[in-house]
Formats: sequence, C-alpha cells, structure tokens
Amino acid sequence: MSKGLIAAIVALIVLALVPVGAPSTVVFFTLCLAKSLAVLGILVLIRADQVSFGHAMYFAIGAYTAAYITAEFRNIDIMLVILAAAISSLIAGLLVGLFVTRYRGIFFGMINLAFSMVLYSGLEKAFHITGGSDGLRIRRPTLMGMEFKRAEFDLVIFYVTLAMVALCFWLVWRYLRSPLGQALGALKTNETRLEYLGLSARRVLLTGYVISAVLCGLGGVLLGTVQGLATPEHAFWSRSAELVFIAVLGGPGHVAGALSGTVIFEAVRTFAAAVLDDSWQLILGITLIVIILWAPGGLVELWKRVFLRKGKTGEEVQK
Repeated sequence: MSKGLIAAIVALIVLALVPVGAPSTVVFFTLCLAKSLAVLGILVLIRADQVSFGHAMYFAIGAYTAAYITAEFRNIDIMLVILAAAISSLIAGLLVGLFVTRYRGIFFGMINLAFSMVLYSGLEKAFHITGGSDGLRIRRPTLMGMEFKRAEFDLVIFYVTLAMVALCFWLVWRYLRSPLGQALGALKTNETRLEYLGLSARRVLLTGYVISAVLCGLGGVLLGTVQGLATPEHAFWSRSAELVFIAVLGGPGHVAGALSGTVIFEAVRTFAAAVLDDSWQLILGITLIVIILWAPGGLVELWKRVFLRKGKTGEEVQK
C-alpha cells in the first residue's frame, strides 16, 4: 500500500471523526469539503495548463438548481437534489465548453469570466425568477424519506458531503491517470503532437472541462444546501478567483491539494477575520506569497518536503 493511499485513508478517518472530537466545527468542515469539490474542478483544468476565471457560474448553477427543485418538491431526497445539480452543471458545461475550448491561455480564462458575469447579471436582474440580490431559499431536503431538524441535518449533510468528496477525489485521481487524463496533461506540453497521435485536443479539453463543471456544480449544491441559500454572489468573479487562489495554495500537482488548500484558506480567513476584521486578505496574501516562494508546488509539495522528503520541485511532485 502506497504512502499516498495510507495518508488518504487516515485523512478520511480523521474527518469522519470530526463530529465526535470537535462537534462545533462540523459546519466549518462541511463548507470546506463542499468547496474543495469546486477547487478540484479547477485543478482538472490546470492539469491542461488552462485557468478559468469564470467557473463560479457552475457553482451558482448547482446552488440554484437546489433552490428550484426543493421549492417544487418539498420532501425531495438530497441525493436527487445532488443528481439534478450534477446534470444541470453537465449540460451547462457542455454548452459553454463547446465554445470556450476553441481558445487557450488568457483567452480561455477571460471568455469563461465573461460567461460567468453574464449569468451573475441575469441572476441579479431577474428578481421575480431568481430573487435578485437576495437570492432564493434552499429548503432542507430529506434522506431516504426521513426529515431532520437543523442540528441533525448538519450531521447528515456532513457525512453526505464527505462521501461525495471521497468518491469524486478517487474518480478524478483515476481519471488523471487514465489515457484520457494523460492526454489532458499532454495539452500543455505539445498539443500538435497530440493531434498527430490521432486524438482531438479540443475533445480532450472538452471532456476535462465538463468534468470540472460538474465538480463545481456539486460543490455549489452542497454548500448552498448547508447555508440554505442560493445568491448571485455564487457566480461573481471573486468566487472564481477564490477557487483559483485555493488551487494554487493547495498545489495543482495532486488532487489532495484541493482539500488541503481549502481547509487552510478557510481556517486562515476565519482566524484573520476575527483578529483583523476586514484585513483578512492581507494575511491570505502573505500566506500565498510564502507558499509560492518556499514551495511552488503548494501545500502538498511542502508536506512532502517536510515529512516525506520527496520532490524538490512542483514538477516532481506532479509526477
């Protein structure tokens, strides 16, 4: 059994014991787990050397899907809500992806940003449909026909989110090591050679793009369900930038960077907000600068340097 697999199992067990050892942090860790799914979607695109500054639109699509479907069906099961959000994100990702995957680099990032801001404006203006800036309430779904009170539901949604994270992280880990995932990584080295091998670079990127959109949608539906609200802010450009920030902080070379980066980001923001009020961005900025200078591969590389004594560059960690 590899050290990476052992570390993943230990992390899963530790997280599963959070409600027992630190019950007051259950909601905090649920939010971290939900957001880490969206960050994982960003990491999939970074593997192809593409950065999207508009993936928050899928985050919002997931949250608003939950708001609409729970309003229409009062006692709907949470797994059906998650499935509906995944399907809506998949369809949206496919439609947008058919257009944006024609471009690379800064053009790819900016066009995604443009789509995201169009959605944000629509959510803000269509008050009678989306609730405007106030957003829409997400009603508490059931699980296997059982209804829960607030405290009970917090525990249920924590374990549902943990299960989704474990499944998605494993699937993405497998995907990135599959021939299709390796082809995604080949996009940033030599796209022309990929075409000569008989693979369509655009289709390879489109597949990765749709996967990343679904992951962001799953993160949005879970986070929105925890908060009980879907707002246009989910689609704003700052949310997309936040996801990219966390991806760089955690380390784009390994799927574990999505979760580690999210936990550190939220912990630093919570602590900094309590100490410096509106100056938490300063501490986060300093933290990112330190990580970039000391460990360009992010927190995962830093962990390997300190504890596993492996990989001295981000590229070695990625391998």
